[in-house]
Amino acid sequence: MCGRLLDTSSSFAIVSIVTPEQKSLAAIFRESRDRLGLTLREVEAKTGISNAYLSQLEGGKIKEPSPKTLHKLCELYGCSYSLALELAGYPVPTEQKLPVAARFAARIGKTTQDEETALLEYLQFLRSRKR
Repeated sequence: MCGRLLDTSSSFAIVSIVTPEQKSLAAIFRESRDRLGLTLREVEAKTGISNAYLSQLEGGKIKEPSPKTLHKLCELYGCSYSLALELAGYPVPTEQKLPVAARFAARIGKTTQDEETALLEYLQFLRSRKR
């Protein structure tokens, strides 16, 4: 049984096809590097991660690489970062859908009361022009 792993933050549509025997981080990284036709030295040049460390990671000797290392490799390979975090034993936050107002507030950051008032006035102005 194969499962397709999708990563919405990746530029790739299908990240990897994982079979039950490939559910280790080592196997996923090794398969991803092979799929891209990269050598360990090429990965080292692109990520700054030593080829010796990469070899140990792909060989399963390193079980908990840092999140920074995982991120670099997932970006290069087009793998799911959240899956890599999970396989390395890190807690993975569940995605919670925030209300529209909260998402908007998160995008603009902290505002003063004066800025909030000005934004609301400007929004009212924009909405009045559309009528």
